Amino acid sequence: MRALLQRVRRADVTVDGEVIGKIGQGLLVFLGVMDGDTESEMEYLAQKVAGIRIFCDENDKMNRGITDIDGDFLVVSQFTLGADCSHGKRPSFIKAARPEVAVPLYEQFCERLRAITGRDVQTGEFGADMDVSLVNDGPVTIWMDTDEMRKGKA
Repeated sequence: MRALLQRVRRADVTVDGEVIGKIGQGLLVFLGVMDGDTESEMEYLAQKVAGIRIFCDENDKMNRGITDIDGDFLVVSQFTLGADCSHGKRPSFIKAARPEVAVPLYEQFCERLRAITGRDVQTGEFGADMDVSLVNDGPVTIWMDTDEMRKGKA
């Protein structure tokens, strides 16, 4: 499972001209579910995302988490995070999980973020053609995945 986090001042996601998810200050999370991902990997990643401290404190140090800044989450499914670009010029997405696996894990991830943090979690629409707008704060962009967990290093 892979997550690309962006610390944002605001973000929204639009489908067919209608805003379906919108946050102010918080984290925009692009989530890619990979073939073979499990609930334990979803839990691991949700805990990591919920606890990350990438918001600045009074000394301008990244020392605050989402609950400290009264922020929210916007989680957008993104199968393209599973792209394999190692051969040729056209990415392969064969490593991305099929919807019957990805949708439940995506939904569980969002629910776990809500449960862990008590914060609002806005979402995109799984499988839809979405327009995502954001104002990246910093910019701060963080990559997370469950590879270390799979290798037993977490």
